[in-house]
Amino acid sequence: MAIRVQNKFPDALIVHRLDMATSGIMLMALNKDIHRQLSICFQDRKISKTYIALLDGLVEEESGVIDLPLITDWPNRPKQIVDFEAGKNSLTFYNVIERKINDETTRVELLPQTGRTHQLRVHMQSIGHAIIGDRLYASSSAQDKSSRLLLHATQLSFTHPISAQTIDIKSDSPF
Repeated sequence: MAIRVQNKFPDALIVHRLDMATSGIMLMALNKDIHRQLSICFQDRKISKTYIALLDGLVEEESGVIDLPLITDWPNRPKQIVDFEAGKNSLTFYNVIERKINDETTRVELLPQTGRTHQLRVHMQSIGHAIIGDRLYASSSAQDKSSRLLLHATQLSFTHPISAQTIDIKSDSPF
């Protein structure tokens, strides 16, 4: 994706990365100064991110908060694990959008407040509802329900560092 953008805009730099298997919005800057300013916005949590995911099983609660610290599982890289002693603070809010009784799946909106590697994937697994198609964290039956990870970055909102305009970027989920 970045290479296609950089073919047209050679100075474009990636500001916001997605896990390789995650689809959706990826933010890039057209110059180093804007890249630095947007990176600081991410660091300071001034950019709101929304994801859509399809989870294995039926989530009972309509909404919830997952506050579990994460750290790299060094012997099993790139996997991450919950570690209450050495893990970094990781916070995710979720809202149920739809439950599909026949498929035993739940579509959720995920609102990460932090940006840890695999945060959404580990947090969903931690409540017993892995993301469908997740080759790292889901059971084999949940992996078999899709040929890809059903996690999509659907919205980014932030204040533009130069114009001070509110920028709201949306991308509908393909699943």
